[in-house]
Amino acid sequence: MIAVVCPGQGSQKPGFLKPWLEVEGIKEHLQTLSSAADLDLIHFGTEADEDTIKDTAIAQPLIVAAGIVAGAALKRSDSFDAKRTVFAGHSVGEITAAALTGVLSEEDAMKFIRVRAKGMAEAASAASSGMSAVLGGVEDDVRAAISDAGLTAANSNGGGQIVAAGSLDSLKQFAENPPAKTRIIPLKVAGAFHTDFMSSAVRPLKEFAATLNPSDPQSKLLTNFDGSEISLGSAVIESLVAQITRPVRWDLCMQTLSSLDVEKIIELAPAGTLIGLAKRGLKGTEGIALNVPEDLMTATAAYSAS
Repeated sequence: MIAVVCPGQGSQKPGFLKPWLEVEGIKEHLQTLSSAADLDLIHFGTEADEDTIKDTAIAQPLIVAAGIVAGAALKRSDSFDAKRTVFAGHSVGEITAAALTGVLSEEDAMKFIRVRAKGMAEAASAASSGMSAVLGGVEDDVRAAISDAGLTAANSNGGGQIVAAGSLDSLKQFAENPPAKTRIIPLKVAGAFHTDFMSSAVRPLKEFAATLNPSDPQSKLLTNFDGSEISLGSAVIESLVAQITRPVRWDLCMQTLSSLDVEKIIELAPAGTLIGLAKRGLKGTEGIALNVPEDLMTATAAYSAS
C-alpha cells in the first residue's frame, strides 16, 4: 500500500505555489478553486507574506487547494492505483483527502473549507487561546498533566509529541510547571483549535454540510478521530464537522498505516510536517514530499517500485 497524506494548518510557506504555475493547466485549476473559495489563492500562494497567510481564513483554503492541485496531478499519472492507495489528512488536510477520494467535489470542498475557516477564525478572535507542543515525557503523565491544567490534548501526533490547547493563561501556567522530562514549545496559531473554544464554528458548518450530497470514498480513507477506515460519504462529512472541536489523533492514523503495511508515504504540498512525524512514528517507511512538480516523478515511481 501507498499512503497519500495531506498536511494541516501551519504547513504553508510564502510563495510555495509558484512552481506549480509553470505546469500547464494548473493556473486555471487554481482559478477555479479560488472562485469556489471566494479567495485569490494564486495571489496568496505566490505573493502574500508569511503574516498574511497565517490568517486562519486564508491558510485553510490555501492548504486545501494546494493539496487538491498536487493530488490531482498525482492521480493523473498512469502509475497511480486507487486500490493500492490509502488517504489520510491531518486536521484541515482531512478535507483535502475527502476531495481526492471523491467524497466531495473540488468545488464543494472549497466551499466547505471557506465556511470552516471563517467560523474558526471568528471563534479564535473571540477568546485568548492558543496551543503549545509538548515534547517528550511519559504519555500517560503528559495527558494527565494537560487535563489537570484545564487544557485539552488537541493533537496527538505520535513520536512523543502532544499538542496542548486552551486559554493563554492556562498554557502559561502549564509551561511554568511542565510534566517531567518534557519541553514546551508555544505554537504560532490563532487559537485553541480542536477544542470547545471553536464551538461557535460548528453550527454554520453543520448547516452547510446539510446541503451536500457526498459520495462514498473511491480509495481507503482514514479518519483522524481514531485512525479507522471510514467508508460512507455521509459519515465522512459528519466526522469533518465534529473535527472542529474534537482532538486529532494522528498517532492512531499512523498505527493504522503500519497495520496496512504501507511501504511509502507521499505527503502532498505543502509537504514536510507529516513525513517528519512518520520518521519517528513509522520508522523505516520511505517518505516522499510532493512539494513541487519535479517531485511528481519520484512520487509516481513509488507505485511502479512497489
